[in-house]
Amino acid sequence: DDDDDIPQLSSHTLAALQEFYLEQQQREGMKTSQGFNQYSIGSIEEDWQLSQFWYSDETASCLAKEAVLAAGKGGRIACVSAPSVYQKLKEQDGEDFSVCILEYDRRFSVYGEEFIFYDYNHPLDLPENLLPHSFDIVIADPPYLSEECLQKTAETIKHLTKGKILLCTGAVMEEQAAKHLGVKMCKFIPKHSRNLANEFRCYVNYASGLD
Repeated sequence: DDDDDIPQLSSHTLAALQEFYLEQQQREGMKTSQGFNQYSIGSIEEDWQLSQFWYSDETASCLAKEAVLAAGKGGRIACVSAPSVYQKLKEQDGEDFSVCILEYDRRFSVYGEEFIFYDYNHPLDLPENLLPHSFDIVIADPPYLSEECLQKTAETIKHLTKGKILLCTGAVMEEQAAKHLGVKMCKFIPKHSRNLANEFRCYVNYASGLD
């Protein structure tokens, strides 16, 4: 029988799987029934395999407010691997700015034309309509605490920004951040919705409200 070689799940594993799918369906049902806000932080869950860790609501709000002030009236904001800030910016209806999200995780394509697929390994592989130096500020949170990741993300940031940069990464990256982007550490300390082992900090290259 050809079926003999097909591995069978134990009843315990099968029950656990069914429970997981049921919880998932219930969550989706709650989203639909409660007039769910697709831009709220956590609407797309963290994927730790992609090194995703969402900011706390307070941190995302603070960074979004800073971005709007830095961009100025009618400004353009790019969020590179920083979906929490993008989501918080989108909650601010009526504000005079535009924003896009550059992200590897294609789940964020639910945000339509503002979503741009982005792989830091190919830092300049960007759509033609994403013109060089067309954003008033770029907010970036490289997914990995490595100089290679920071250096490649820095290429993207420098390509997109007119000048202003807001970088969020580990405190251990201070020297590399200065080297590749000319940014300095701020007093403001970003927090995540889950506590991380690594201390996180913000870095800017302009006079910001984060000090």
